[in-house]
Amino acid sequence: MSWGYAASNGPDKWVENFPIADGPRQSPIDIVPNTTSYDAGLKKLNVKYDPSTCLDILNNGHSFQVSYVDDNDQSTLTNGPIEGTYRLKQFHFHWGGSDERGSEHTVAGTKFPAELHLVHWNTKYPSFGEAVGKSDGLAVVGVFLKIGAANPSLQKVLDAFADIKTKGTQSSFAGFDPTTLLPGCLDYWTYDGSLTTPPLLESVTWIVCKDPISVSPEQMSKFRGLLFSAQGEAECCMVDNYRPPQPLKGRSVRASFK
Repeated sequence: MSWGYAASNGPDKWVENFPIADGPRQSPIDIVPNTTSYDAGLKKLNVKYDPSTCLDILNNGHSFQVSYVDDNDQSTLTNGPIEGTYRLKQFHFHWGGSDERGSEHTVAGTKFPAELHLVHWNTKYPSFGEAVGKSDGLAVVGVFLKIGAANPSLQKVLDAFADIKTKGTQSSFAGFDPTTLLPGCLDYWTYDGSLTTPPLLESVTWIVCKDPISVSPEQMSKFRGLLFSAQGEAECCMVDNYRPPQPLKGRSVRASFK
């Protein structure tokens, strides 16, 4: 059975087809700030994104994603907790059916309405496909969304939703600069984790930004207007497409800030 977020095929059932779901470094986690350790050796994140590498926007039936050209070093992530150069592959979001839930990571048990994931792969491997199975293959920057003022940068993404309402629909989406979706301060927590969707591979260095970005209630309702279902199928609103926090299993969570 294909995986999803319904009772029949949701996160509780993933372990049946993906036994690594019970592995030692699964994500997301609950970040408890007073149990994290400040690491003076952690560098500032260096993000260099080129809007001209933006390709398209796709509803894949689990979320929507915006993809980037990744056969050169025009859009990259360096420093922070990682070694070498990681290229931006895509970004996507997870969100809830209400403003009280939706993020994958939580902070001291607190959920946010949504969470942005910017997915990068380690260029010491020849391709994303090779990197995704390696323990240092991926670096994902997570950004929380918090209810507040409307976010003009996010609105540019939401305006493209008319073309990708149903599963399997795709539209060109050129010139978008994902830097505009990052908070002004890039202080972060970091830990060794996994993809939060099947195949749940334990290949991700997680970099979770301390500061959220704003989203208005009206913008959040736009997210919930997308559909899990394909055209011609019974309409099923895309909500609650998040995995709950997983056990830490002895891992350390480091902070780039005091």
